Parts: sequence; structure tokens; C-alpha cells
Amino acid sequence: MSEIRFPPLFKGEPLTGPADPFDRAIALAIAGTDAGTVVYNLDGPQLRASLVFAPEQPLEQAMTALPVCGLGLQAALGALAPPEVAVHLTWDGGVKVNGASCGRFRMKASSVLPEAVPDWLVVGLELGMVSPEENPGADPERTYLSEEGCAEITAPALLEAWVRHSLYWINRWLDEGMRPVHDDWRALVSEIGEEIDIDGKAGTFVGVDEHFGMLLRQDADTILIPLSSRLET
Repeated sequence: MSEIRFPPLFKGEPLTGPADPFDRAIALAIAGTDAGTVVYNLDGPQLRASLVFAPEQPLEQAMTALPVCGLGLQAALGALAPPEVAVHLTWDGGVKVNGASCGRFRMKASSVLPEAVPDWLVVGLELGMVSPEENPGADPERTYLSEEGCAEITAPALLEAWVRHSLYWINRWLDEGMRPVHDDWRALVSEIGEEIDIDGKAGTFVGVDEHFGMLLRQDADTILIPLSSRLET
């Protein structure tokens, strides 16, 4: 496998075998690794990678890293996949390709206090490249890139593209604020306007607040579910 190249200020740490990049990235973040560290494992049927952030904002604002990385993945697949491949995101980090679940994002931070500035924040990506099953079409709600006309996309090429496009969106977020992130992300979230059940609460997902907290309408009331509630603890 050729060397994976990342943009300036990003550095990679490859893993092999069953090692989990999300766990490793968290351990490195706790130890004080630099922001921009990319821990990845391309063994097996999944692309697994994690980015380490060092936020300078309170946690609830820093959670924008999740939609930013989602936009980066959508742009990466848009550049590498055939034009008929549709990529959508879910509010809580799910990735859908042609309407079926293909992967997810995960997040963990040094603090779960919304107003605290975390020492570190890790965004992890798990994306199905090829099916590990003998009958990959058995579950219509689950898919893999190889089943959606993307068999020629390699994990190293997609990893490079994801980091590169995520950096583009990080820079837009920092330079232009939340509006461009909001505008493009909303166009990719197919759940908006639908009836959903989340955390034992049922209602209509009517949109998000400025920090991507879910606005859930229940009869005459609208409740807020902060995006930070999706952090792993």
C-alpha cells in the first residue's frame, strides 16, 4: 500500500489487526497529542479512522466538528463515487448511501459539560467498504460501498479525501462561521420533517438550533436535544 498523504499540520498513525482507532485516538488525546492526529486502521471490511481536535470553544459549539466531518465525507464520496450515488447524514452521526445505512460517526470529549472548553475532542468514522457477510443483501437497511457502485474506491484514497475535505470545511467554519455549515448540512439530513423517536421522546424533527441541537416538536411544544448528548461517555 502506498503512503497515505495528509494535508499540512495533519499526521497519521496507522494501526493493524483488530486495533480500534477511536480508542487509540482517545488515548493519544489524553496523553496530549497534537490536534490533527489521524489514527486509522484499513484492515478488514471497514474504513476506520479518527481525528483528534483541540477545541478553543465551549463543548456545545465545538460539537460542530461532527457535521463538519460529515460534510467532509459527503464531499469525498462525491469526488470519488459515481454521480448517481447519493450520500446522506443523520443528525446523530449516521451515514447513509442510497438510502441504506453504510456507517457512522462517533464522538468523545474530555468533558461532557456544555459550557466547558474540552481539552480534546475525537471524531471517529466507521464506514463499510465491503460486506463481511456471504449474503450482503440480506438486510435491506444496511449497505456497503462495494454494493453501491463504489467497488473501485480504495480505503486509502477515501481516507485521504475525507481528511482533505474535512479540512476545507473546518476552515470555512472557522473563517465564515456557522452559516455555510448549516446550509450544506441541512440539505443532507433526510430526517428533517419526519416523525422520529429519540431518547424515549416522540415528535417531529423540525430542524436544529445554531449549535446543531435537535428541535423536536411535540404537539404545541418544541424541545431541544443538544448534540452533545450524542457524546460517548
